[in-house]
Amino acid sequence: QVQLVESGGGLVQAGGSLRLSCAASGRTCSNYAMGWFRQAPGKEREFVAAISWSGGTTYYADSVKGRFTISRDNAKNTVYLQMNSLKPEDTAVYYCAADRGALRQPVTLPTMYGYWGQGTQVTVSS
Repeated sequence: QVQLVESGGGLVQAGGSLRLSCAASGRTCSNYAMGWFRQAPGKEREFVAAISWSGGTTYYADSVKGRFTISRDNAKNTVYLQMNSLKPEDTAVYYCAADRGALRQPVTLPTMYGYWGQGTQVTVSS
């Protein structure tokens, strides 16, 4: 079993940047595919980005492509989400997710991930 803890959220102005971190414990995260999802008030949880266990394959939602970058440091058991050019519509609680082994398709479905963090709030002001 792996435990996930997100950090790095906060309040930022539109056009600004934040870097979220997801620290994994309990098991080495190098054996896990990882993803980021977000959920705004009154909306369903939506896919943001995913990365394979090796870091060699990444996926992004169209809404964040070119602005967000997912990466991982397996030596630190940490996955990152670099968010640039933030928009008010990026405001949400951001969740880290993990699943043992290879990314399962479709990577955009929350049910493809067996482990979840508690989330970190990101608020983008206009």
